Amino acid sequence: MENTWVANHTVRSDFDLVGLFSQSKHPALLCVVIFVVFLMALSGNTMLILLIHYDVHLHNPMYFFITQLSLMDVMYISVTVPKMLMDQVMGVNKISAPECGMQMFLYLTLVGSEFFLLAAMAYDRYVAICHPLHYPILMNHRVCLILVSSCWLLGSVDGFMLTPVTMTFPFCRSREIHHFFCEVPAVMKLSCSDTSLYETLMYLCCVLMLLIPVTVISSSYSFILFTIHRMKSAEGRKKAFATCSSHMTVVILFYGAAIYTYMLPNSYHTPENDMIVSVFYTILTPVLNPLIYSLRNKDVTKALKKCGICLSGN
Repeated sequence: MENTWVANHTVRSDFDLVGLFSQSKHPALLCVVIFVVFLMALSGNTMLILLIHYDVHLHNPMYFFITQLSLMDVMYISVTVPKMLMDQVMGVNKISAPECGMQMFLYLTLVGSEFFLLAAMAYDRYVAICHPLHYPILMNHRVCLILVSSCWLLGSVDGFMLTPVTMTFPFCRSREIHHFFCEVPAVMKLSCSDTSLYETLMYLCCVLMLLIPVTVISSSYSFILFTIHRMKSAEGRKKAFATCSSHMTVVILFYGAAIYTYMLPNSYHTPENDMIVSVFYTILTPVLNPLIYSLRNKDVTKALKKCGICLSGN
């Protein structure tokens, strides 16, 4: 009996991704829509990165952080969507255990990094609005590089902690992952061992990963709102609100979905709801971010118009 179990465990080293298309009545149409959204996310974020790189007026810490955000968005939509689309086109839905582990690690690293990057962006806005005279010193290029490097490092800690433990559990139940990529909660449901202790530790880890950035963001915006309230200039208040509103929109969208996925009890979760939420912050958020930062930012729209004039002139 034990040999049979080991044999089955060895032979079946891959997983079946039962994702979005199996739930859709029109999978071909859904595939086309996701492909278009994927192209929009790639082109929008790449354009924003290039625009900030080439326009000298956008060479400041705020836009440096936005380029990092766009880079993370491009990378983590590329971790999940191309595989999903290729599987649909090729008519396969399998993923090997090493591929699943790598996808999980990259995804956790990028999402964790974005948590901390959004906190660094909030701190940047706090310094810019509350301490404008000291801004060039407090947010010099070296400080920005240290902050961004720390975000990537802390994000990778999340990946290094959760991925090896998740992938070493025995998976002797059905190997169908009811998701479109290897997300930790979806993979954990396949384990035949008791994972309650690990789930508790994972929950505490996620709380900590969210608590630190949320504390930084809420503290920064508390000081910002207090400073804006004391401003005598209506134009100054308007500019400060405009600068912060784009960032707060991104924070609410991203953190709201993450809290649902990793912090709500299992009783709130169903495979269908989990996939919908994951689609929102894995596929739709990378499309929305460049739109939010371009349409709601006068400096970026001015740079876009200037770029358009230059292209039409040529």
